[in-house]
Formats: sequence, C-alpha cells, structure tokens
Amino acid sequence: MDRIAQSDLSLGFGSSHALPHPPRIPIADDSITLQIDSSFRPSSNPMPPVPLQLLEQRFDVTGSCSRVVEEDDDVVGDYDEDDDDDQRQFFFLGHPLKLKRCRGGNSYPMSSSSKRFVVDSGIEGRRAAVRAWGNQSIEEADPEIHEFMEKEKQRQFRGIELIASENFVCRAVMEALGSHLTNKYSEGMPGARYYMGNQYIDQIEILCQERALAAFGLHHEKWGVNVQPYSCTSANFAVFAGLLMPGERIMGLDSPSGGHMSHGYYTPGGKKVSGASIFFESFPYKVDPRTGYIDYDKLEEKALDYRPKILICGGSSYPRDWEFPRFRHIADKCGAVLMFDMAQISGLVAAKESPNPFDYCDIVTSTTHKSLRGPRGGIIFYRRGLKPKKQSMNLNHCESNIQYDFEEKINFSVFPSLQGGPHNNHIAALAIALKQAASPEYKLYMRQVKKNAKALASALISRKCKLITGGTDNHLLLWDLTPLGLTGKVYEKVCEMCHITVNKVAIFSENGVISPGGVRIGSPAMTSRGCLEPEFETMAEFLYRAAQIASAAQREHGKLQKEPLKSIYHCKEIADLRNQVEAFATQFAMPAFDM
Repeated sequence: MDRIAQSDLSLGFGSSHALPHPPRIPIADDSITLQIDSSFRPSSNPMPPVPLQLLEQRFDVTGSCSRVVEEDDDVVGDYDEDDDDDQRQFFFLGHPLKLKRCRGGNSYPMSSSSKRFVVDSGIEGRRAAVRAWGNQSIEEADPEIHEFMEKEKQRQFRGIELIASENFVCRAVMEALGSHLTNKYSEGMPGARYYMGNQYIDQIEILCQERALAAFGLHHEKWGVNVQPYSCTSANFAVFAGLLMPGERIMGLDSPSGGHMSHGYYTPGGKKVSGASIFFESFPYKVDPRTGYIDYDKLEEKALDYRPKILICGGSSYPRDWEFPRFRHIADKCGAVLMFDMAQISGLVAAKESPNPFDYCDIVTSTTHKSLRGPRGGIIFYRRGLKPKKQSMNLNHCESNIQYDFEEKINFSVFPSLQGGPHNNHIAALAIALKQAASPEYKLYMRQVKKNAKALASALISRKCKLITGGTDNHLLLWDLTPLGLTGKVYEKVCEMCHITVNKVAIFSENGVISPGGVRIGSPAMTSRGCLEPEFETMAEFLYRAAQIASAAQREHGKLQKEPLKSIYHCKEIADLRNQVEAFATQFAMPAFDM
C-alpha cells in the first residue's frame, strides 16, 4: 500500500458534499489506514464540538492489527488475526470509517515502546501539538541541557575569570542574542538579499554598520565595514581570500611570540595549522627574546626580503602597544597592504585608551566579544574612497584619482564565498554593544580595565614574579613561570582546581628557545563584574598562592602529569584556596543575571 504523505486533512464537518478523493488519516503503522466512507452524508445537525482529549483514538498493536480502543478502552471495532474480512466499519465523530488491513503489504517492525499511537485528532489538534513543544522553556524541553547550563552559570559566578579573551555581556546584548531575530534568513547585503521579508533586518544591519563607524570615530566616505563575519578568524580569512590568490604571501607575528594562528601559523616541524597557512604562504616575524618586544629592525629586514602582499600587525598575547607608524613605513617599503587585527584591544581602541590603528592601516579586523564586550563574532573595516598618491606616515595626505578596491572584494569574500546567511541576532546584539562603546560610561569602563591590569601586574611584580616585557600597556599580561619550575599547563590546571581560570601560552626564553612556561592573564571580565584595583591585588595574591601550591606539589610528586594532578585536588591547601576564591567571587554580581 502506498504510504500516505498528506498531512493537512480536514474532515469537512458541516458540508453535505461527498469528498471526491476520500482523505486518509495517517497513523504510524503503514499497514493500517483509516478511510472516511465517501457515501456518507452528514446530518443537517452536525455534532457539537468535542473536547480534544475525547478525540484521541489509540491503537493497540500486537504483531498485526488486533483491535481499536478509545480513551476509556471500550472496544469499537474488534479483529482477530484469522478474520477474513479486509475491512470493518466503525464510527469516528459521526463519520463511518473503515479500518483496512494490508494483506502482505509492507509492515514495519515496531518496538514495544511504540505500540500505542495517537490518531490524528484534526487540524486544530495538530496545531496545538506543535505549539505545545514549541513554547516550552529549556527546563521543560531539555532538562539535561538546562542542568548543564545552570552548572555553567554557577561556575562563572563562583569563580574568578582571568582569561584575557573572555568577558561578560550586558543584559541587552544577551536578550538580543536569544531573540526571534535568529529565525530570519538574510543571505546577501542590505538591499540585496536572496530572500524576501528582510526590510527590518536591513535596517538593523545598516544601523549596526553606522554604529561601528561611530564607535571608532570613522567617516563613511573613508571607511566601510562588514558586520557579518562569524568570528575574527573567519574575518581574517575573508580578507586574505578576497585580496589574494592562493599561494600569495602574508606576514604576521609568530604565534609563540604572541601572534594569532589565523595569521598563518605553522609548527616548528612545518605542519600547517590554520587555513591561512594552508592556502597562502606565510612567514612570521618575532619578538626579541631578551625583551619580549617586537624587533622592528628584523621585521623590516624580513619584510623587504619576503615581500608579503599583506603585512599583519596585531596578536592574541602581546602586552604592549603597537607602533603603527613603523608598520606603515615597512608596508610602504615592501608594497604591502597593512592589516591590523585588533581583536584583543578593540575596546581600548574605541575608548581611545590605545593608539589608533585607523590612522595608518588599510584594513582592520576584530572580534566583537573580548574587550569590546559584545556578542561572539567578527567585523571587518576597510578603506574606501581615494588612495593617496604615495603611502606616507599619514594616509589622509596627497589624494589621487585611484580608488581603494577593498569593499567589493571583501564583501564578496564574506558572502557568498565563505559564509551563508548572517546571524541576525548577533548583528542586533553587536549594534547594542557598539552603541554602548560610544558612550562616556564605556570609556570609563575601559580606563578601569587598564588600571586593573596595571594593578595586577604591579602586585605580581612585588611578589618577585617575572612578567614578559616587565608589565603591560593594555588589558593583559604574560607571566613567565619557568623560574618557579612550572609549565603553563600544570599551573592553569591547579588554578582551575581553585576556581580561577587563566590560559597557558608559549613564551620565548632569553636564549630564543620556545617554552610552554607561561600564562596569559586579563582584566576585562572581572572589571565587568565590578572589581577595582584593590580586588585585583587580592587576585594577585590568589594567583601567587596557586603557583606556590603547584610548585610544592611538583617537588613532592615529581613532574605533575594527569593522575598526580588529580590526586592534589582534595589537598588542604587547594581546598582552602578554593573556598577563599568562591567567597571572594560571589561578592560580585554576574552581569545580566539575578543570582
């Protein structure tokens, strides 16, 4: 018997016309179908409405079709397996229905848990069924996920978050992320979508673009922006794919020196790690291992030899300011496009607490969630309008008739080359964050982020801790743990036992050897929870004590591997520090949550 695909059945109550093609009510067992008798004529007095719970018909299936029962289990039609009749008639809502059993037809095996089925109770019943699960809360719809989410909320609330790449969004950003905007498909750019119904989505994205330019003090005649990238890694790759042919050259800060893998990282053994290194030729520049600062003289020498098409400044673990005039000079000498990845410091740039890359760079990319405190995603700024005759220390001088050609190439690279529909909920949330980034309150917040980072650095230095470059100019610092005989991997694990989150980083020793002996620590997240300089000095004491505990445990157990690390979780020193951390952290509210 053919399977029934029709799902919009209407029983046609109140009509005196026979249905030309009697509809069939689908049920789970394809060997059984219910068919309305087309010769039946409803009376002039149709049945009154029947409550939905009384309309449910259930079939009890034991091997073959044996009987039909109503909600109260009164038998309406009864069949024996040996019955020779192919069909029997019974009534459903006043309609004579025939129960057909397929002889030798396809019958699908059924588990014991699926032996009872609810018969279609009409179009309104099906609507109600969809609404029933469509309007459930997470707690009702998926208790397992809800439980994990609640545990993660408590972990965030009870711990100290010091990962430089993380932050806490405000309530308005969180509400936009969890909104109905996620329902809409919007491939393309505003005014040129592949789908209809995007008039309000267009307005949201255009407003987000305008706010992005305003937050960084940019004029729309000189700068354009794409707010659709899903992350900064995809934003960076979109720039490379839009401006370069496969195999052309890029040059960025080496990952062990504090650069980012999306700038073309490959391992010392030659393994290509990121998409940028797989599809393009990359050659890194490095920091001076004695100072931790970028060696600009060697950078210039390498760039003139290598001649990259794109020179990248910016990184994920560099605690000092970037010398943009020097980068501009080098890019001009080797004929490269100058790109800055400001993912870590975009909030500082917006608040004018960091040197401005837009005065010197051709393209600027960023995440939107770190110091900027927006939703997780990426953004690309690109120059538009007239190019200067000759690149100089100030790109606003010496205009000519040659136009920048970044806009079309980058937009096409984002979509349709690399991405599908943008995440409209993210774009709305980003617009909210960018509005805040242009406010005086946000500038005070970012100023406090810098003060807190400097207070943390000073407190660690006063405890004889060794910081790469001796301090910080921004929101993060790098702690060299090798004098304590620790690796970053062991230390971050011990910190996690104490409900402190930091992340390990590779560092250059003074003889130029790469070592996994460092951790990166950042101030934005705990600043968002209301912590000031005194609290960061307290956190420095927690960090130092965790290092002492890890060092003592390593002396006692030897090199701490996975199992020895587990064994120290319940030791008194760890338990005491963990309790103190929790007591400290829970004094500060979580943004966007009523804890």
